[in-house]
Parts: sequence; C-alpha cells; structure tokens
Amino acid sequence: MHTATHTQFLHIGSPAEPVRLRDGALLPGITLAYETWGELDAERSNAILVFHALSGSHHAAGFNPELPEVGEFWQPELHEGWWNVMIGPKKAIDTRKFFVICLNYLGGCYGSSGPSSTHPTTAKPWGPAFPSVTAADQAEAASHLLDHLGIEQLNAVVGPSVGGLVGLTFATRFPKRVRNVISIAAGFKTTVLNRLILFEQILAIENDPHFNGGDYYAGQAPLYGLALARMISHKTFVHLDAIEKRARQDVVQPDDVLAWYRVRDQFQSYMLHQGKKFVRRFDANTYLRIIDMWSRYDATLEGDAESPTDLFERSREAGQHWLVFSIDSDFCFYPEEQSELVKHLETAKVEVMHITVHSDKGHDSFLLEPGLYTPHIAWLLAR
Repeated sequence: MHTATHTQFLHIGSPAEPVRLRDGALLPGITLAYETWGELDAERSNAILVFHALSGSHHAAGFNPELPEVGEFWQPELHEGWWNVMIGPKKAIDTRKFFVICLNYLGGCYGSSGPSSTHPTTAKPWGPAFPSVTAADQAEAASHLLDHLGIEQLNAVVGPSVGGLVGLTFATRFPKRVRNVISIAAGFKTTVLNRLILFEQILAIENDPHFNGGDYYAGQAPLYGLALARMISHKTFVHLDAIEKRARQDVVQPDDVLAWYRVRDQFQSYMLHQGKKFVRRFDANTYLRIIDMWSRYDATLEGDAESPTDLFERSREAGQHWLVFSIDSDFCFYPEEQSELVKHLETAKVEVMHITVHSDKGHDSFLLEPGLYTPHIAWLLAR
C-alpha cells in the first residue's frame, strides 16, 4: 500500500475579479485541485511540477480512496496514484529530496473547475457554457498555484504525453520559473494525423443521442459516444502487439451486444471493455475540452512567440536544461515529433538531451516501465 494522500483546493478570482482565459472568456473565479508530496526546503528551491496526461488527474502518487467533491467519477482504479512507479522515496522523482506538485487541469472533472462543476449563478453544472481552455490557460493556472505555495522557481517541470505540451508552454511562458524541463512522449505542434484522430473522437461524443449539445447532467450521459472516443484513442496509447496479448486473456462477455451486432472475438470485447470502464470515471464535456486543447496545440502560438527560435531563446536565456524522451513504438506521439522539438531547441542553442526508449509497450511505456526513464531523470535532477 502506498502512502495516503489527500486533495487540496485553491480558489482564484471572484465574480468581482473574474479570471480571463486566453480566448477572452471570463470565469467568475476558479478552483484548482492539487496534491503535493515531500517537503519544501528552506530556500523553496526543490519543487517539481508535474502535468498529467489527457485523462489523468492531480493524484499522481500515493493512495487516495476518497474525493467526495468528485462524486461517482472517483472510481477505485483512480485510488492509486497514476505515477506511483515514478514518484516517491528512492524513485525517479525522489520525494525524500523534492517537493512534488500535480494539479488537475482547468476544465477537468477531478475537482478543478470544469463543465461538471457547479455554475455559481445557476447552481447547476456548467455544461456547454464552460469555455474552451488552452495550454496557455493551464500554464497560467499553474503559476497561480505556485504563487499560492510561495514558490518562485521550480527545480523542474515534468510532463508526459499531453502533460508534455502543457509543461513546454509553462516553461516558455515562465522561463525564469523553471530550471529543468522533462518532456516525455510529447511534441511541439499537434500533427495533422493526431488532429484527425481527435476529431473522430469529438464526432463520436457529439453524435451520441444523449449528448444534447453538452447539456446532459440532468439525464443520461453520452456513454456510448465517450466509450467510442476512448476506444479510438486507446489503440494509439497501447501498442497493437500489447493489445493482442491482453485481449487473448479475455473472453467475449455475454452482454457484449449492440443494437444488432454481437461482439465476435476477444479483441472487440477487450476494446469495448476499455470504453465501458472509462465512462465510469470521466466526463464527456471534460474530454472534449482537453482534446480540443490538444488538437489546436502549437507551442509557438501558446507562447505568444514569433517563431520557434524566438520561443526557445527564452529557455536559453534562462539557462534551462531539457530532457526529451521518445518511445520507438509510440503510435500516439511519434518519435518524429520529439525530433522536431529537439531540432528547435538545438537551433535556439538550449542545452538538451534526447533519449529514445526502446519498448514494446507503445505510448503507455512511461506508465509501465520506470526503469527505462529513472536513470536519466535522476541524473538531470541531481545536477
């Protein structure tokens, strides 16, 4: 059993002093859910900020069995921290040495303000009225949290997957607040392929008969649409060989029946199971907000820079050190995407190390194989 942790909440702004988002929307105050591990040193210089992946949460490490503010979304599979293999004593991000912070994204469904949280005026869920959010918005929210914690400069920002995009934006919008940047299986600008895959997921949710334009909290949630979206994404997260191995352990379930079609093999049953399991722990409107943020991600634009070189010159001037990981079997963020990121860093003369991890686990390797990442991360953080 891992160490017990608990969620904390930060409230920012008010109706009198609303929070302005990048696209111009105003929120009458926001709440950020976050957790911390380890102790902040006397100089307040040993903090590490972790940004989570698409459907992750602020609960990156430890054991947290109760989160009443989240309701039924806080399923048992979330009780264990999603990065327990990497965060903790004697691990890659060693909590004996570092003070680690992770927050739930704005627009999320695990305690931060989002579509499923209560609108202060109507006392009902925000639903479709909750605006779009960007990586820049997430970076700004994180900066408020650091201000609240009294942390001027981080030892490191760490981001796997979509978290790597947000981490990049934080490091370039607030370069003087970051000494080290660790980007794992992420990129610099969302590819056309990923934008199309994400658009398929948007259509899956939008076309669910229960979606109702995002206003579904008083009735049936768009479970089939969200399940289909998850199935579309899942095959990019897990290498197909791994899916085949896992599916062989399953059998077709008696209830695997659609309107007409009956599921025929264990591979279809496995994917349907993944979709059904996901909808119990996630909100469709939040899913749309985060994949919209991902779909339109361009680091140059999110950093309000004129060019990639202009963007990363900030990192060079701040003396940042970057560690970029690729996974050779990644079908979600292909290794070419990290190569593009490294090329821009090198052009701007930023100190960067690029590591390619050889794995048969696909994109999810960063969740499953700590031994492939720990030596490099520990080395950078010990500098």
